[in-house]
Amino acid sequence: MKHLALALALSAAIPGMALAQGREAAKPAAALEAAVRLADWQLGQMHGGTVSRATGETRKPRAWEQAVFWVGMTALADAGAPPRIRRAILDMGAANQWLPGEKPYFADDHVITQSYLWAARNGAGEAARVPARHTFDRVVNEPAIASLAFYVPPEGYGAAECLKRWCWCDALFMAPPALLEMSLQTGDARYRDFAMREFWATTDFLYDPVERLYYRDSRFFERRDAKGRKEFWSRGNGWVFAGMARAIPLLDKDSADRHRMEGLFLQMAARLKALQKPDGYWAPSLLAPEDSPPEASGTAFYTYGLAWGINAGLLPRAEYEPAVRRGWAALQRAIQPDGRLGYVQQVSDRPEKVEPGDTQYYGVGAFLLAATQLAQLDKR
Repeated sequence: MKHLALALALSAAIPGMALAQGREAAKPAAALEAAVRLADWQLGQMHGGTVSRATGETRKPRAWEQAVFWVGMTALADAGAPPRIRRAILDMGAANQWLPGEKPYFADDHVITQSYLWAARNGAGEAARVPARHTFDRVVNEPAIASLAFYVPPEGYGAAECLKRWCWCDALFMAPPALLEMSLQTGDARYRDFAMREFWATTDFLYDPVERLYYRDSRFFERRDAKGRKEFWSRGNGWVFAGMARAIPLLDKDSADRHRMEGLFLQMAARLKALQKPDGYWAPSLLAPEDSPPEASGTAFYTYGLAWGINAGLLPRAEYEPAVRRGWAALQRAIQPDGRLGYVQQVSDRPEKVEPGDTQYYGVGAFLLAATQLAQLDKR
């Protein structure tokens, strides 16, 4: 009788167990499906007409706004997205003739090469690598001589002398992963050595070891809000945190640079986890959460970085997964009825207001990065 009762209990439990296992198995697919839907939406909107506050670079296919979307697309393709995602990346690169952005020393004009170098490994071959290597050779062989202090001259922001170096924290996402990947593909250590030298110069200049956050640039060193708090921009720190998640795997496991960067990543991760709001978002100004709007781009970069840290074995899952889940739930709520990713702060260099309909290519790219790491987390 005991054996019969046990058999009956097991037979009753098995369907429920199978259902639970089915739900677990569906999780990775759900994250990737959400990413593919958003990618398809964005591919249909490459004209830039959905961007609330377009800049002079919004419609330039080699400039950084669109380029970050393509970085996210490479991660999505690697995660097992339909073949059309890979095809879109290759078609974009060919249409751009594999050319970087217009300014050879400007880090923002290097980010598009991250997708080209991915393409070089995924069917496009040497042709996808040559123009970027030509640009990087110039940058490495004739390095810019400039201070990291950010001064905007009368001619305007774009004329700032320090922009030839990495004097703003966003640059740590834009350029280092491309240079590191170029070193791996060519076997030429010059690109890696240059990237690490400049990364640490920028970090030594902009990183606040007390707050464990980066100032956007030197203009913000003395800036305080009405309550005397320092101003740390969410997306600015998101660029750095996500940039490290992309750079660390490209460094030799035993290198001093990798160990140092992993230590920096751990410092930031602990601080960022503590700064997440109860609703899952991070405030546009990280130290000023009260009455702050939802903001999707910084939140996506942090969700990506934290999930990557767990997957890479750097962050304890039990401690950090709740923050990842809250961040992902917030990002899903940011999807608007027409399919766009809303609540993306528009192009800026500091915290600003955010509206539900605000979207941008780079916000979508960050969402795709987050989704791919969430899917990997669910598979573990």
